[in-house]
Amino acid sequence: MKMKSILYTVGAALALYSCNNTVGDINDDPNSLTSSTYESIITGAEVGTAILHSGETARRAGIFAGQFTGIDRQHEGFSNYTVVASDFDPLWYNAYVNTLRNALEAETAIREDGEGAPIALGISQVLQANGFGTVASLFGDIPFEEAGQVDISDPVYEDQVEVYSKVQSLLDAAIANLQQGTGRPATGSDIYFDGNPQQWIATAWTLKARFYMHTKQYGQAYAAARNGISSPEDNMSSPHGTAQDDSNLYYQFFAVETRGADLVVSDFMASLIEPGAGNPIPGNYRGNAKTNEAGRFNYLLTKNSVGIQPNFNNGYAAQEASAPVVTFEENMLILAEAGLRSGGFDTGLTHLNEYRAYLNGGGYMANADAADILYEAYVADDFAAGGMENTDGISATDALLREILEERYVTLFGQVEPFNDTRRTLGETNVRVAVQPNTGNQLPQRFLYPQSEVDRNENTPTPIPNFFEPTDVNQ
Repeated sequence: MKMKSILYTVGAALALYSCNNTVGDINDDPNSLTSSTYESIITGAEVGTAILHSGETARRAGIFAGQFTGIDRQHEGFSNYTVVASDFDPLWYNAYVNTLRNALEAETAIREDGEGAPIALGISQVLQANGFGTVASLFGDIPFEEAGQVDISDPVYEDQVEVYSKVQSLLDAAIANLQQGTGRPATGSDIYFDGNPQQWIATAWTLKARFYMHTKQYGQAYAAARNGISSPEDNMSSPHGTAQDDSNLYYQFFAVETRGADLVVSDFMASLIEPGAGNPIPGNYRGNAKTNEAGRFNYLLTKNSVGIQPNFNNGYAAQEASAPVVTFEENMLILAEAGLRSGGFDTGLTHLNEYRAYLNGGGYMANADAADILYEAYVADDFAAGGMENTDGISATDALLREILEERYVTLFGQVEPFNDTRRTLGETNVRVAVQPNTGNQLPQRFLYPQSEVDRNENTPTPIPNFFEPTDVNQ
């Protein structure tokens, strides 16, 4: 896995990766590194992060989590689980070159600066932790310590659980650096928070909570989330503009690229939030006397001649819509789920109702009509056997957990996390979101190691895990 550092402008990178079916050779010119300021390298890493969380990686994860359905060409194959190793070459490349290689290079450049820049260093470490944690969640065992070093052509793969532990340590180091409060990168180079250390600290804590959720360490996840993002104004979201090559990546795919005809939102996903006669599976609708999902449906989704697709007109996938990476919404729902699992029913219900109060005020639904929004607080009786959220008579705790997991599935639509949740909770049959295989009787369990690694890195795990083999944390 020989890699070179590639520093993109935001527009150029997004344009290159909007379709992302082909990439250059990951191993070309491994010793020919570009030279630039660490601020510019941070920008490159942040653009790579944006692509990782709202480009093809997120769409592919959405297919495997039952949120999207491929209806033509390559994406139809993905929906039918007809995948081969080379399908994952561009996704690995974006993670390890566009994102991690640049973040690692930024750290090296910062450490070589005699004056030091602890805030910039902390930012580079948060970007690394996010990248490594995301890749580990999708692929399992991955290169970590030896990743991104141009003099190592065959980096060693490390155990997924150990990588998660190292990611947590990396986030601890990032928080310590950010807390020093000096050494902000140049204005404009940090596209997320313009170097604001407090926002980066909160993001780091939410990432810690996210990755503790992956490893089912729910007490630690809850404790971390209590320090996490506490306001939607502090969301780590990728900015977008009106220029075609600076547009939201979902917009580029569904509204601009001809590939938009290849992919639709699944009937299952739409059925959870579409009120009325148009619902493809009416029994799945989440609405009740305390909940109206019409506003959320209109924000997230739209119907056109192809089918149901993300709303690229004036909602979730609009041209200028920012794209979520790490958010207040996710942090609130970690508090709800991890709080329930580690602290009990009352803790989980309190946090769920705090989140519902946020939604009831409009939440993240930028285009929603207030008349289409209703999220009243639930009470314990709603989850008792026979209550509105427990018509099948399971335990009240399970009924509440089921509601929280379903809320996560809907709130985190279009992101990587629903795929992680689907696998993490697969054995919890009473509460898991009832995603069903598109074909056969197994749900996907991982991304395949790319052909570029199989061909060129002698340390690629053997035997190579298959598509339906759970990663260690989901065994």
